[in-house]
Amino acid sequence: MIKTMIIFAFVLIISCKQKEIPKHPEWVKDAIFYQIFPERFNNADRTNDPTLESLTGSWPYDTKSAWHINPWTADWYKLQPWEEANGRGFNYNSQRRRFGGDIQGVIDKLDYLSDLGINTIYLNPIFHAPSLHKYDAAYYHHVDAFFGPDPQADLELIKNEDHGNPEKWVWTNADKLFLKLVETAHRKGIRIILDGVFNHTGTQFWAFKDIVKNGPQSEYKDWYTIKSWDDPATEENEFDYAGWVGVKDLPELKEDEYGLIKPVRDHVFAVVKRWMDPNNDGNPEDGIDGWRLDVAEMVSHNFWKKFRTHVKSINPEAYITGEIFWDDWANKKMMDPEPWLRGDQFDGVMNYRWSSQMTQFFIDNKTKISAGEFVNNLKNLDTSYAPETRYQLLNLMDSHDTDRLASNVVNPDLFFDKHVGLNGNPSYDVRKPNAEEWQVVRLIAKVQMTFPGPPMIYYGTESGMWGGDDPDERKPMVWPEFEYETEIANESKTPRPADPVKFDSSLFNFYKEIIHLRNQESALRLGDFEFVYTNNETDNFAYTRTYKGEIILCIVNNSNEKQDFSHDLILKNSWVNLEDGNNIAVNSIQINPKSVLILKNQK
Repeated sequence: MIKTMIIFAFVLIISCKQKEIPKHPEWVKDAIFYQIFPERFNNADRTNDPTLESLTGSWPYDTKSAWHINPWTADWYKLQPWEEANGRGFNYNSQRRRFGGDIQGVIDKLDYLSDLGINTIYLNPIFHAPSLHKYDAAYYHHVDAFFGPDPQADLELIKNEDHGNPEKWVWTNADKLFLKLVETAHRKGIRIILDGVFNHTGTQFWAFKDIVKNGPQSEYKDWYTIKSWDDPATEENEFDYAGWVGVKDLPELKEDEYGLIKPVRDHVFAVVKRWMDPNNDGNPEDGIDGWRLDVAEMVSHNFWKKFRTHVKSINPEAYITGEIFWDDWANKKMMDPEPWLRGDQFDGVMNYRWSSQMTQFFIDNKTKISAGEFVNNLKNLDTSYAPETRYQLLNLMDSHDTDRLASNVVNPDLFFDKHVGLNGNPSYDVRKPNAEEWQVVRLIAKVQMTFPGPPMIYYGTESGMWGGDDPDERKPMVWPEFEYETEIANESKTPRPADPVKFDSSLFNFYKEIIHLRNQESALRLGDFEFVYTNNETDNFAYTRTYKGEIILCIVNNSNEKQDFSHDLILKNSWVNLEDGNNIAVNSIQINPKSVLILKNQK
């Protein structure tokens, strides 16, 4: 009997070990992320373009004024005739604009992304919602009908569905097209990450609409924090509820000490399972590869712990990353993501603290930090989490929530993501970068592609797009097959020249080459990282990536002058320039201004 129990215990231990969940997905170390804002990426299907009615429930709540799909190639700030007719300004009309980007548009550009070297796509929200950004979900379990091939048929299917019962959920045409995107992308070696917005919904969310319709009798009344119900005996509508940071457009889902309350949690977990294992056969290969979690700090750690367990039970190799951004925006204090990175919640975060340091060193003038400060600041960031975590953090320089990298360079000395657009800074310069500023973009990209942690490119950075914070960073993608109007119209107090808008093939080829270099060199993805040199006077620093006997030495010159470089490491090895294949003479290394020299030891 005792012998049997021992054998049983041994088998149980072995079984548990076999099911042990990896701390982090290994594939992320090899990832090159590309962020797509679906409405603005590519309009491949003109038959599914949004209608005026589809804007119902999104700011500025105008479904009466004249409206049309905006021309993809129009001058950005120029008001179209129907926009001028409503007598409102750019900010009002920019939120009514729809350009018709869709899922087919992403499918059609997968070869473009493969050619660039991308192997992971992060999609901003794709779930059905009335806004252009889709952070105001109407459903989590359906892709936006206007991203799919037959919106009206999908809306009919959704209308007759029991949304509260996952067993009765249907697959719409848009849902099926998205699964085709996943299948096609996987076949090309590209993974798909979805944006999960599980702190709040929109006012058109099916459960919230049921509450509005049925009041205290709604079976979903506990899903939100209802402050007061409407009294039908009065003319006034007393219905009130908690919105995300007070925004009534975004009703906040209710939490208790465990995070999202159980009915909401159950719904979210059913949604997660639906997109991670669509055919529910236990094999996640037909599903998405992970989640980027919006305003993650506003949901309890207890929920994210349960979320991780659920996600990893479906696919142990799924990637979970969070938006952990501002602690105190007014006082320029970013949030420390360490509490989310202890192995029981997220694999990584959007590495905005890194972005901020990059901006202060490479872009700023008056508020610029020295090379020594830059290196020390990054070292301090690294000490705040486990060493292996740095290989899971998304190193990005722009996103849908910031100004674009190119415009960041044009506007130095603005703290990262603070007053970086016309809404908060009327003097923000909206012009196209000049040649010197594009060189800074290239310099930053080289550092980004040689640092530990997967780099993330915001759509269009590689094609030469520029723009300030919302809404300007959400312009339609610049493609080589289109002719675009020159940007002349201006909302800024700063005068601007006439700026031609066209696909920058030179910049694209630069990004393609540096991405392929990272993909080819294991040390740049997997190697140990060490700063080996810093010089405040010459504005230089250097670092190594070391892996299985290979050493890659990256020498950064952030100054406007050519710089000589010497170091004991140079004398101990023979080196080749990885970008041109030339051998390096150890006694005469010079680095051009605003550039990075990437060298590899010759065994």
